[in-house]
Amino acid sequence: MKNLLSVLLIALLFVSCKEEVKNEEMPAVNDEQVEELAYMSYGEEISATDAMDAMKLGEKYANMKTGDTISVKVKGQIMDVCEKMGCWIKLPVNETETAMVKFKDYGFFLPKNGKDKEVILSGKAYKTVTPVDELKHYAMDAGDSEEEIAKITEDKVTLNFLADGALVEKFDNPDVAGTEEESSDSE
Repeated sequence: MKNLLSVLLIALLFVSCKEEVKNEEMPAVNDEQVEELAYMSYGEEISATDAMDAMKLGEKYANMKTGDTISVKVKGQIMDVCEKMGCWIKLPVNETETAMVKFKDYGFFLPKNGKDKEVILSGKAYKTVTPVDELKHYAMDAGDSEEEIAKITEDKVTLNFLADGALVEKFDNPDVAGTEEESSDSE
């Protein structure tokens, strides 16, 4: 009887250990691996961590004066993009306003078909006065009608962002100007 009880106890131990190994979970993916899987990188290399929500950036803009500048990393959704080259985007920062985002030294552009994609930007946020001719140029780049462009008659205080690096949510067939293979060794 003791032997039967011992054998049963040992068999139970083996079965329970076997089930434990069977239910072993896969190791968690770290933030760096998620970043590589989820974003396309442009400009300087940045990480997806510690980015403030674009609506919080809107609160910071509200407290800024024309000429003020702050360095930030922000996460939001691309509302509009330059259809010609991807040389600027508009990022909503509150219910009614967007920040005009340009890229440092025109060193990189974002996908022309990146509208509505998530973006993480690192750079400087600032307020400035944008003249009428520049506002009309942006409206033409955005594909606005001639009637809409004609309505632009005054300079405007604008919310701006100069990005030195960007991450864009991965998607199929991003259309980025200037990505043709160029060889710097051909000099």
